[in-house]
Formats: sequence, structure tokens, C-alpha cells
Amino acid sequence: MIHETNIIQSDESPDTEATHPEVHPLPRILLADDEPVSRSMLERHLTKEGYPFLSVCNGREALEAYQRESFQIVITDWLMPEMDGTALCRAIRSMSSDRYTFLFLLTSRNSPDAIVEGLEAGADDYIVKPLNPAELYVRLKGACRILNLEASLQRSLTEIRELSVRDPLTGAFNRGYLDHQLEHEIQRAYRYRHPLSLVMCDLDHFKKLNDTYGHQTGDEVLKRCVASISSSIRNKIDWVARYGGEEFLIALPETDAAGCSIVAERMRQQIASDPTDSPDTMIRITASFGAVTLDPASDCTRSTVADLIQRADICLYQAKQNGRDRVVAETLSPADGEF
Repeated sequence: MIHETNIIQSDESPDTEATHPEVHPLPRILLADDEPVSRSMLERHLTKEGYPFLSVCNGREALEAYQRESFQIVITDWLMPEMDGTALCRAIRSMSSDRYTFLFLLTSRNSPDAIVEGLEAGADDYIVKPLNPAELYVRLKGACRILNLEASLQRSLTEIRELSVRDPLTGAFNRGYLDHQLEHEIQRAYRYRHPLSLVMCDLDHFKKLNDTYGHQTGDEVLKRCVASISSSIRNKIDWVARYGGEEFLIALPETDAAGCSIVAERMRQQIASDPTDSPDTMIRITASFGAVTLDPASDCTRSTVADLIQRADICLYQAKQNGRDRVVAETLSPADGEF
């Protein structure tokens, strides 16, 4: 028999401290116990405290449910048919997961040796039968606190990783990310025989702007430029990296030459039409673009990161020579020669 309940939680949730501004949702619990009376008692207490849970009759059902659904806490009886509690703990710990699961063992064996055995199997804590409601409440609250701390740590690590690949001024990816990710994009283009386009963008007369309005205004222009570029490309597919002072590289995976030219022209128009506020005036700036498309079907030389950047730079130079505020695009092919 499987019993499941989902509780609408109020602001009085037991894992929420009165002085803590952040309210965490109560974790979903998987309960495994083959004894109907014990299981029913646990179900009543979990319901009373507001925890959503799924209740099953043995370890095998619990493992199947855990593989199928998401649970942050597992409460398992030690002695059960088909799979006992320690075997269930070991099975759960052997599975890879992006979040931690807190494991409780229900047991009437409260000797030190039994406790050590359960902890070595992967359990985090134990609850001794017969069940004491106050003890259950306190231990669950402790588990929630640990899970919330682990979630906060994961968020912090994600933020740190994000900062490590971002340019702190503009929010664009940095040079380290560019070198690594562009190599990955090239490999993927050859593997799946899909085109890859690369656009190099350089702000026109940026040094003069800095000399005239100051570096703080120049920084605002750079940030506005990245915002304009980001609004012109596909989210989570295309990406922009800061290559140098006022130079940016935009990677357009699975984009052919025609599509690349359209995107580059859209970015050019967006930058030109999006002025930056300064204390004295609205500053309008233009940008020049060099675009190159890698076509794996025709590129027999297997271009590298340096090859693509070099060719994009040549196109950018031509755009500058031809009067700036324009796009010059070219497609890599065997006729282009060695790189």
C-alpha cells in the first residue's frame, strides 16, 4: 500500500525560525515501514506538522519511488521484507544526485554497535521506536536546517562559478570562458556537421569617447553595449564574451552565414539606436562587426579557435577601413587557404 499526502504549508511551518527572513518550503519525505501501526502513527505526525510525504510498505517500493520521484528526506524502518533499511540507505547513497538526501533509520536497536552500523550504511540520523512525537519533531527540524544550509551552500557555489567566468564590469563572459567554450563549440560543430558563426564587435571611436566624457561614462557605454547585444541574440544558445577593452566576441552556434549576417546587422542597429545617458548629454555610439561562419561540410582544414578569431578580426578590420558602423561577413571554406 502506498499513501501520499501533500500539505499546503502556512507561515507557521516548523522549519521557519521567527527571526529568519527567508521562508523555506518543507521538504518532501519518503516513509518506508512494513508495520501498519508504526507507519500509521508516523503518517499522522507528519500530517500534523505539515510535511508532504509518500508512504510505502517496504524497502524495494521505497527505492523504486526514490528513483522515480524527488525526496529530500527518507525515513526508513530497519527491518523490512525484500530490502531492509540499511540496504536502502546504501542504494540511495550509491546514486548520483545534484542535491543531498537526509536519511533516517527507524529502529528499536539503540545499542552503540547498531547505531554505528546504521550510520556506516549511509544514514544521517536514527529514530528509536516506540516513536516519541517530540523527538521526531526535533530531529526533523534539525534535518531541515541541514538541508537548508546545504541548499544555501549550493546557491553560493553556483554564484561563485558564475562570477569566475564573467567580466565584472559588463556581465559578459570573460576571456577564460571564451577560450574554453569556443573550443567546445567548434568540436560540437564538426561532430554534428552544423555551422558555427562568430562575430567580433568593436565600438567605434571609443578612445575619443573616454577622453571626452571620462572612463565612468565609458564603462556605462560598455555595459549598455553588452545589454544591446544580449537582447539581439538567443538566450542560452548564443553567448557574448569580452575579448578586450571595447571588443566583444559573439558565438552563434548552429547559425549559417545568412543567419549570421542578419544577427550581426540586428546587433549593429540595436547599438546605434540605444543611447547611453550621461550627466550632460545622451551619448550615441556605433560599432563595427566582423563575422565569419564555419561550415564543417566544406572546411577540410579543421579550423581552430585562433583561426576563427583571426578571420573575424580581418573582417572587422575591413569594416573599420570601409567607414565603420557596418558588418563585413565571410564564410570559411577550403578556398580561403591555410590558417
